Amino acid sequence: MKLDSKMTRSFSVFAVLVILITIYLFFIRPSQLRWGATTEEIRRSMPGDDLVPNPTFVATRAITIRGRPEDIWPWIAQMGYDRAGYYGYDLIENLGSKSGIRSAESILPELEHPKTGDVLPISKVAHLTFGQIEPNQFLIWQSEALPHDGAFTWALYPLDGSHTRLVSRIRLRYHWTSGALGLDLFTEFADHVAVPKILAGVKGRVEDRVSESLTREATEIAIWILAFAELAISMVLVSRWRQLWRACALAFGAGSLLMFALYAHAPLWIGAAFGCGIAILMLRLSRHVSARSSKA
Repeated sequence: MKLDSKMTRSFSVFAVLVILITIYLFFIRPSQLRWGATTEEIRRSMPGDDLVPNPTFVATRAITIRGRPEDIWPWIAQMGYDRAGYYGYDLIENLGSKSGIRSAESILPELEHPKTGDVLPISKVAHLTFGQIEPNQFLIWQSEALPHDGAFTWALYPLDGSHTRLVSRIRLRYHWTSGALGLDLFTEFADHVAVPKILAGVKGRVEDRVSESLTREATEIAIWILAFAELAISMVLVSRWRQLWRACALAFGAGSLLMFALYAHAPLWIGAAFGCGIAILMLRLSRHVSARSSKA
């Protein structure tokens, strides 16, 4: 069998994907599921744990905020689509929102008193409901389905008179046999990006820090798109280039860039430099391969 046979190339694409997924599952996912949380916080029982008894996805994340629970609570109570936003990736999370593209920079009194059973829009096409609410302590977002297949808890734990831990716990049960599995898989990869940003957004507002500009946010999203595009293109090259090992190396590099850009929380210039480097290498190798093909 020749090296550039269809079977060999299909296997190469599969092998690159398996390597990237293995890196994600064993080296990236575990740390993302406990971002910022202590071992004690991960083991601690929280309100809402009983709503989804056998979850497929469980994540506990936390951040320390300079403020008392009553300082933080209003920002949590008003979160949501068509409400105050999520204080995270506004260009994605607030797209099409009646409240505008920017998350609130101030407390909105009309949104400060949600009640159990109230509908909570989370996007243009999806919603949850408010579950149990204990002001200045915790609130729960839950699915409408019974039994519940999703629960999102936001809880406040004072450290001292001026510092509080904001802890997020998400418990989801995947829909393995329905069309909702696509949304579940999107959540699997996107939740690690969104929730730390939300926690940091709440912290910034409570501590009166300047919010991130939309320009910086757009740059970060552009790096994700570049990395994803490079991965897709490199997978096509694996199936076409005669120099298979180079195409596989590019695909692995592009996949690594995508995971780095999404989950490393590194300075933007590093991801941008990494992405531009792979793009330049891809162009040079493409010209080299084209030149060799022409000579042949």
